[in-house]
Amino acid sequence: MSLLSICLFLTTVVVSVHSLPFAELPAFREAPAFRNGRECPKTTWPASLNNHHDASIIHIAMTLDATYLRGSVAGVFSVLQHAACPENIVFHFIAAHRRADLRRTITSTFPYLTFHLYHFNTDLVKGKISSSIRRALDQPLNYARIYLADLVPFTVRRIIYFDSDLIVVDDVAKLWNINLGAHVLGAPEYCHANFTNYFNSRFWSNSAYAASLRGRRACYFNTGVMVIDLGKWREGKYTGKLEYWMRVQKKYRIYELGSLPPFLLVFAGDVEGVEHRWNQHGLGGDNLEGLCRNLHPGPVSLLHWSGKGKPWLRLDTKRPCPLDSLWAPYDLYRHSTLFCDS
Repeated sequence: MSLLSICLFLTTVVVSVHSLPFAELPAFREAPAFRNGRECPKTTWPASLNNHHDASIIHIAMTLDATYLRGSVAGVFSVLQHAACPENIVFHFIAAHRRADLRRTITSTFPYLTFHLYHFNTDLVKGKISSSIRRALDQPLNYARIYLADLVPFTVRRIIYFDSDLIVVDDVAKLWNINLGAHVLGAPEYCHANFTNYFNSRFWSNSAYAASLRGRRACYFNTGVMVIDLGKWREGKYTGKLEYWMRVQKKYRIYELGSLPPFLLVFAGDVEGVEHRWNQHGLGGDNLEGLCRNLHPGPVSLLHWSGKGKPWLRLDTKRPCPLDSLWAPYDLYRHSTLFCDS
């Protein structure tokens, strides 16, 4: 057998193993320890977990699964690297499967990280999810953000939700400290977007559904970056309001885009606007082709590869987009040491 044939065979084996449902999770290099400066306030976590709210702690929620784990790890690394007080950040990870394996991966990659890992019961969304424009948007874990208020401890009153395909290049405390005022949710809004495109004719032809947006200056916002007042969320029972639209969608199919439209129907027009710098989204292109895109004009604090194209996949296939090079320095993935050189 030629050397080339052996290389192709071994590559096929590696790819096949990693495509199995319960294959080994990706391996990562250990991240350096990031420590607080003298100016950082002392925290009481985890003592405050079940006792009281500690305002000096920044809470961040992310989902974990085998498919997007590489993106999640890069996201965590970026947050810690740019934080002024990294030891005051607590991560709340949500996983539907393989929690023990995921816990080991996070612990070995970030030995100094304070985090909690919660189980997401996919039965919560059973019968409420309908197919969308892209298969990834149909996964139950994509809907876990709707249930944050029930998953994290009651003493956690505010949380930042981050998708697993972004990196932060600024101190996350600046996002954390925005004033939500009377709003439940804060996010960058994009009022120039054609809001009508997010719902189909069955929605707009139903007077009762269309009336739900009447009287609101409804603007598009991306749910991959949100600051949420969990206290107000719980008081207003917003999980139930989102589930209502999921049930309507399941029965009548009024939109095509996964978990986003329910958030628009419930919150659009009642969102605390955040600077656009905190979600330079769409870097993964559209939901069909994932073509390369440029940054929006203006400063950047967070880069978000929403859309079909993911930077780690494009880099591995040697077909990166120009902006994927900005993600690469945060990639802790331990590449195979198998080399075939002639």
